[in-house]
Amino acid sequence: MQIEFFKYQGTGNDFVMVDDRSGTFPIDKAKIAHLCHRRYGIGADGLILIRSMEGYDFRMVYFNADGAEGSMCGNGGRCAVRFAHDLGMFQDHTTFIAVDGPHEASVEGGVIHLKMSPVREVTQTPGYDFMNTGSPHYVAYVDDVEKTEVVALGKAIRYGATFGPLGGTNVNFTQIKGEQYLSVRTYERGVEDETYSCGTGVTACALSAHLREGWASPIAVDTVGGKLQVRFEVKDNIFDSIYLSGPAERVFQGQVAL
Repeated sequence: MQIEFFKYQGTGNDFVMVDDRSGTFPIDKAKIAHLCHRRYGIGADGLILIRSMEGYDFRMVYFNADGAEGSMCGNGGRCAVRFAHDLGMFQDHTTFIAVDGPHEASVEGGVIHLKMSPVREVTQTPGYDFMNTGSPHYVAYVDDVEKTEVVALGKAIRYGATFGPLGGTNVNFTQIKGEQYLSVRTYERGVEDETYSCGTGVTACALSAHLREGWASPIAVDTVGGKLQVRFEVKDNIFDSIYLSGPAERVFQGQVAL
């Protein structure tokens, strides 16, 4: 079976995208993992299907690089919005549904503004913050993020005694670079490696910085793959109107046999 695919990236977080409005893509964990493999496949941090959904412009179905269906992916959501826009599915503003519920987004030139799910609960400890921004995220602060052993430390936390029995967590290491300005590196669950950027992780780090530093919105974040911005509102200890903003673009397209 030959399928047409597209490759998109958002601040270096890259995805195989498939227009599956026909609902014919053969979902198979091993095949999806093969497509995402950087040596034997196309190579990506994940695979995203764009499907039809009544009442919405589209449905986003996200699979991790290991082939398993994943939780919400912020950069993947921004790339899905760019892909749907490129397909002519909406003009400037869209409403779509993902695994964590409905989302809104808009396209402004090369920038995608994605509304994230509200965050109602944050666990704070002396060593880290933990919250779910569509995916679970551990946020730790470091003095020098560039020298941090992201994979070794991230893997130990992801599979450790606290989070391992719960299905693991994504792990973010963040450094305060200036007023309302962070640098973040992330170990991603499902990819089982450091990625160039993680949208839900960047969001978690920005919200954590608000709680720890008292910073107002917006907060700028550097990732290995580029710059993102997080805007938010806080009311009754709930984060709402959270927007993740940054670039997303098509890299190439092709056909592959499944």
